[in-house]
Amino acid sequence: MNVNLELTDHCNIRCRMCSQSLRDEAHGAPMRFMDFDTWRRALAGLEGLHDVHLCPHWLGEPTLHPHFDAFVEYAFAINGNNRIFRRFKLHTNAVILSPERSRRLLRLANGGGGERGTFEAIHFSIDAASAASYAFVKGADHGERVFRNVARFIELRGALPFPVVHLTMVVQEGNRHEARAFTQRWSDVLKAAGRPFRVTADWPPFDQDAVYLRRLNTGDQPLADAWHARACEDVGMAAQSRLPGSF
Repeated sequence: MNVNLELTDHCNIRCRMCSQSLRDEAHGAPMRFMDFDTWRRALAGLEGLHDVHLCPHWLGEPTLHPHFDAFVEYAFAINGNNRIFRRFKLHTNAVILSPERSRRLLRLANGGGGERGTFEAIHFSIDAASAASYAFVKGADHGERVFRNVARFIELRGALPFPVVHLTMVVQEGNRHEARAFTQRWSDVLKAAGRPFRVTADWPPFDQDAVYLRRLNTGDQPLADAWHARACEDVGMAAQSRLPGSF
């Protein structure tokens, strides 16, 4: 059972492919931050369900929540014997991923509540290989900061087994010419870290790191599919394939 408990629908960027860029109210209602009692009661309501996969994200950026760290710490503190959730995955744009926050997440992933591998993955939404393309696609000039934050997280993780990282680019107008550069950049980072990884055109599994060229969902799907196919061709893979092993 995949459960998304959205800590906030606020976001600090305005990606062109996201509804955040289309209106001020992501869900058609004023934006909010979840209060702690709602978080506590929502987690308690998961107890007794089977094989819950928890993600504190939907349309907002979860790390923007002023108490994000405390919320996640609490979730793992009460998750002994995986009584609340079996898997945990974080989606983030990494704009405010400080060294302290990175270390906290790594501690929870490698010794927090639950069985080994409970905190299985972090999905980094990067979407560009250059600062200029990042600013165009993401609507904010945070590219170099995000590149540093993600590379530092991978460096801090070192030989720790968890979490795996998914380094993602949604292929679209404004970044499709950077598919090869994006793939090479993050392949080099993962190689330097000595990690096994795959390059994929489909949702990656959680058994190892991945560089992921994601298909854009849009009203003109044939055009988006063509962009995606060409991007995959540029890096030497078929649009529908999943490539195991190192790139």
